[in-house]
Amino acid sequence: MARSVRTLPPAAWTQREDLAALVSALGPDSVRWVGGAVRDTLLGTLVSDVDAATIHRPERVMELLAKVGIRAVPTGIDHGTITAIPPGGPVEITTLRRDVSTDGRRATVAFADNWREDAERRDFTINALYADPRTLAISDYFNGLADLEAHRIRFIGDARQRIREDHLRILRYYRFQARFGSELDEEAEDACAELAPALKGLSRERVSTELLNLLALPDPATTVGRMERRGVLAMILPEADPGGVPALAALAATEKQQGTAPNPLRRLAALLPKNAEVAEQVAARLRLSGAQRKRLVVAAARTDRSLDPRALAYRLGREEAIDRLLLAGEDISSLLGWEIPQLPLKGGEIVARGIMAGPEVARIMKEIERRWIAEGFPDRRRVQAILEDQLAR
Repeated sequence: MARSVRTLPPAAWTQREDLAALVSALGPDSVRWVGGAVRDTLLGTLVSDVDAATIHRPERVMELLAKVGIRAVPTGIDHGTITAIPPGGPVEITTLRRDVSTDGRRATVAFADNWREDAERRDFTINALYADPRTLAISDYFNGLADLEAHRIRFIGDARQRIREDHLRILRYYRFQARFGSELDEEAEDACAELAPALKGLSRERVSTELLNLLALPDPATTVGRMERRGVLAMILPEADPGGVPALAALAATEKQQGTAPNPLRRLAALLPKNAEVAEQVAARLRLSGAQRKRLVVAAARTDRSLDPRALAYRLGREEAIDRLLLAGEDISSLLGWEIPQLPLKGGEIVARGIMAGPEVARIMKEIERRWIAEGFPDRRRVQAILEDQLAR
């Protein structure tokens, strides 16, 4: 039986009037807050998503919400999930479930009416904390509160069994460990290493999402280093450079020092060799978008030589230049607030000076642009002087 050992501290989201209306519609005894909102409120961190569990079947949830005018979308109705859209923001509501069968990639579930049974199918103890919407009393079935206080990420029940149910839990374990953990759970570490080859059977999109989410955390290098040593990283990123983890750690330190937000693609580039072709292969395998692929490839094509920040930004783009500079450990302050200029000269002006349109105009424009960049992007008056000099040659 669950032990209500504690209540949620005051939080803005628990006092939302629209959530009170949602609870009233479903019945206070039929719904509980669960997962990240409960966990993050206990940690005192920002709550971005609110999830709820209920004994009602999804069709009944939609019917009850419709009666009080709360819109609901059947985002995952086959697995018991609907998304309610009250004025204050969406809430995912999932019917209590139990696993019938799993194959490591997907699960067949049956609806349940027992809170502990629902908790047993969740991944980590810190994610199986439920809160009564009226009293905010917490139901903790697997000592998740103690794990949260110890900053320990522990699987519910047998770690290997939980991973066999869903292989993605290996990557989720490392992401949660990097975000919340400090005390290692040896059983979890060993299970992830032993079952890591199963990651090869997952969809590329799921792996990509988890990897980028991990790399977006403030300082993932220590965790990624453990993944490398235990053979997990090689299963999802075989192209990783032997010096990739130290490069990732150095990049994270540089970002922090210069007050720059982490970027997972920049950090992925740090893990890879300085090779655009390798980055192309990684982008294809991870099914990155066109914009993501471009940014990764440009970052991975970095060199070790010192770079002029503004010249680099003019040629590559601001974000791409910032990536290159940070990866090289160089200062980006000269790009902050700087607008990338346009060359104040048109090809027609060269034609008007008697040069036939074609390759010669292009050559002259290119040389003028080179000198303009080298001189630090001077104004049009100086560009006109450069043009005169170039024509005189």
